[in-house]
Amino acid sequence: MACALTAGCASAPDADPRDPLEPMNRAITRFNDGFDQAIARPVATAYRDGVPDPVRGWVRNFFANIADVFIGFNNILQGKPDDGLQDWFRVGVNTVFGVFGINDVASDIGLEKHDEDFGQTLGRWGFGPGPYLVLPFLGPSSARDGVGTAADLYTDPVTNVKPNRLSNSAFVVRTVSKRADLLDASRLLEEAALDKYVFLRDAYLQRRRNQVYDGSPPRERDPDDPRDTGPDKRSDATPASNVYHPRIPRNYDALMANLRDAPNR
Repeated sequence: MACALTAGCASAPDADPRDPLEPMNRAITRFNDGFDQAIARPVATAYRDGVPDPVRGWVRNFFANIADVFIGFNNILQGKPDDGLQDWFRVGVNTVFGVFGINDVASDIGLEKHDEDFGQTLGRWGFGPGPYLVLPFLGPSSARDGVGTAADLYTDPVTNVKPNRLSNSAFVVRTVSKRADLLDASRLLEEAALDKYVFLRDAYLQRRRNQVYDGSPPRERDPDDPRDTGPDKRSDATPASNVYHPRIPRNYDALMANLRDAPNR
């Protein structure tokens, strides 16, 4: 009995203060996993296997071109006008010379593609992430990013185009395309011999912090080190993506590479 209790206590994960709603979030994660296994993943696999790679590339680029309009707005709101203007210039180049964006001519001529959303904009404005959340169908998020996602969807032309039948069709195609691009990342995640929920939560929060600070966030305080009095405000602080977290598997970089290589919204 004592051994059983000791083993049970040893295996129980420590509560994470960033995740006060963990029981609810785990339940939603199980629901999302069931939906993914039953519907989303089979459809995405059929799309990847049945649609020629060039056509999938055109679909990916078309929606990425639309996203650049709003990425530009977010860069402007974040106080990065040069990046915002470059995003809009990308839209012009790809729309005119890339046949409505199905070809990414802008990247070919050296115009860098950015990845911004309203959740990151709120972070740049000083809003903290708040409690970690898992959204039905959408997956990992936070209180701040949930507000950002709502704003992104409200202003998304794909969800506002008329008639509704066309809007719904475009939304489904974009969603299937994005899920197909993450199939390899899903495989890597399943190979991680750790708690999938904890892995996704920690990886998501770490990645989002990295995005808010454009790859150079201040060093986080180590709560286990009494000599660590606070975050490092230096501009040369180590990026969060380069700091190993004990609850994140060593194949974190491989998974994050797959996520980074997936097309933007």
